[in-house]
Amino acid sequence: MSGKQIEVTCPCCSAKLLVDVLTARVMRTEQSQTPMSGDKWASAQQKVSGRTQSGAEKLENALEEERGKKARLDDLFKKAQDKLKKGEDDE
Repeated sequence: MSGKQIEVTCPCCSAKLLVDVLTARVMRTEQSQTPMSGDKWASAQQKVSGRTQSGAEKLENALEEERGKKARLDDLFKKAQDKLKKGEDDE
């Protein structure tokens, strides 16, 4: 291995990759001796699906907040008008 190449271990499948730094290409791969167990794969799938679901929930919450924004702003405007009228009545 020269100074222009680095060895990287894949976090998913534990394969070793020899990467040329200058060209950013994989020069050699070496498969892991232990195959990825089904438990790790299932765990990874659950994490990804959990992210997807939480993302959908966040989007729905944001949309619901935007839908209610008009009513909240109208209410604040009405309160400000009432406060202004009350201030004028006191004078």
